[in-house]
Order: sequence, then structure tokens, then C-alpha cells
Amino acid sequence: MKILVTGGAGYIGSHFAKFLIKNNHEVCVLDNLSRGHKQAVDANAKFEQADLLNPESLHLAIKSFQPEAVVHFAALAYVGESVEKPEMYYLNNVVGSYNLIRACVENGVKNFVFSSTCSIYGNPFKVPISEEQVSNPINPYANTKLIIETLLHDFETAHGMKSVCLRYFNAAGADPCGEIGESHEPEPHLIPLVIYTAQKKREKILVFGNDYDTADGTCIRDYIHVNDLADAHLRALNYLADGGESTIINLGTGDGNSVLEIIEKTKQITGKDIPVEIVGRRAGDPAILVAVNKKAKSVLGWNPQSGIDEIIKTAWAWHQNPKY
Repeated sequence: MKILVTGGAGYIGSHFAKFLIKNNHEVCVLDNLSRGHKQAVDANAKFEQADLLNPESLHLAIKSFQPEAVVHFAALAYVGESVEKPEMYYLNNVVGSYNLIRACVENGVKNFVFSSTCSIYGNPFKVPISEEQVSNPINPYANTKLIIETLLHDFETAHGMKSVCLRYFNAAGADPCGEIGESHEPEPHLIPLVIYTAQKKREKILVFGNDYDTADGTCIRDYIHVNDLADAHLRALNYLADGGESTIINLGTGDGNSVLEIIEKTKQITGKDIPVEIVGRRAGDPAILVAVNKKAKSVLGWNPQSGIDEIIKTAWAWHQNPKY
């Protein structure tokens, strides 16, 4: 297949583009490089530096490449920043996605896979979380993702473009090849921050609350290896290519690890000391976010291959020698 990947210079997008090429698909990466890394783009992918807020260049890129499907990762994705600068998030994420979806329809793209988020569920009413749970976003970032899901639904009704919205939990780990990995500035995610502490790039790791209703009192999250996510996106493309109907699917392992478990496992894997400081809870942090992944298994035939040890091992290997 010919696949256009937006945000393909970012963390998850670059792993997906590499996975596509490994599976003999033709790839065009479209990224404005505002937060992505040109070095992360596979040498065998076509690269277009373009911005979703520029409809003309977007239209030209799609018309030139003529993709059979589009996979849309490009987004601003810092929850805290979205609260402070909602206008930036609604412009970039919503307007940019509207431009992309419209350009796809105008150029005859039939299938669209969207990188959505479990943040749409907000503070869940029931754990583990299934797709049937009501949407209840509690920050502008999550709101933008829900609006884009709604756009896709409405554009299908009007124009017939099918979509799969993949709501994923905590992406983590790195490609075992060591050529690409996670590199954010600032870095918001727990596993890289714990690794930075093990590397003495940080003095200590802060644990936000140890009085939650969990076994050790710290928050539990569902960590999923970035290459398992890549596999799920390709399966979603194949599902649509085979005539599948539009749908929304959770991507998670169905298992959770607490903050203290992540720290302890990282200690064991790295052999390094990791100083910890317990501080107060962060506002809006649910105690447990874990996926029900039955739909991903039944609809996509997907089964995550990497557990938390492999996630931390590959992340550690990447952060020992990051390329960007």
C-alpha cells in the first residue's frame, strides 16, 4: 500500500513509518518538524516538510503522492500546555486535522487511521476501560482528539471515507535497532524520566501521591510498546482495506504497572540507584488507567508482544545512546 504518515518524524509516527517500510509498503512522511526529528525519518520513506495549517501545501502533497490511506499522528500532545494554551491546541490539532481530512476527501482517499488517546475517557467510571465507556475529556488536549473523532464520523456520513480511531494508553519503549526512540523537550513521560534519574541527568524522580487506592498507593498505568502500537496501526489499515467498517478501538496491554513498580523494575534492569521523592498528588490524575483490549484482539487480530521488561530494556538502550 501507499501510505501517507503525518507526524512521521515524531516518536510513535517514526516507529510506525519504519514498521511499514519493513513490511514492504510505500511511505510518505509529512511533518512540519516543529517537534519531530528529521533524523527519525526512515531513509526509505519519502519526506515532505509541510504544515497541516497550510491547506495548499497539504493538498499538493496528497495529490502528488496519491496515498491509498492516511495515518494521522501529527498533533501537539502536552496536557499541561493544552490547559495553559488552549487556543494553540484547537488551532493546531483541530483546524490542522480538518484541513487534512478535507484534503483526503478531495483527493479520493478512502481509508484513514487516527492516533487518538485514552485521555478521552477522562477520570473513568469503571476500570479497566472499554470502548463503551462514555467520553469525558477533562483537558483541551483530550477535547481536541474527541472533536477530530467526531469530524471523521461526520465526513464519513457525507463523503464515505472510512476510519479507525485508535485510543491508546501509555506508549513507551523504543525500536530494538537503537536508531530511533523517544526524545521530547520537555520530557513528560515517566519511563524516560526514571531513566534520566538512573543516568544522573536528574537528581531524583518525583512520585505524585502514594495514597491512591492501589496496592502500593501510587498510580497505575497501562504501558504499551511503541512497536506493538505500530503493528496495531498496520492491522487497522489492513482491516479497512479489506472492507471493514469505521470503528473506535482501545490499544493497551490490559495490564497495569504502578509508578513504584516502574522505578523498581528500572533499578533491576539498569543496576542503577534511583532516588525517589514522594510529593502531593497532581490534580486530575486518575488512580488507575488500564485498557480492555478485547476489541483490538477480535477485530484486528492484534496481540501485544512486549511486556514491561522489554519496554524498559529498549528504552534504556536508546537513552544510553540517543541519536537525536
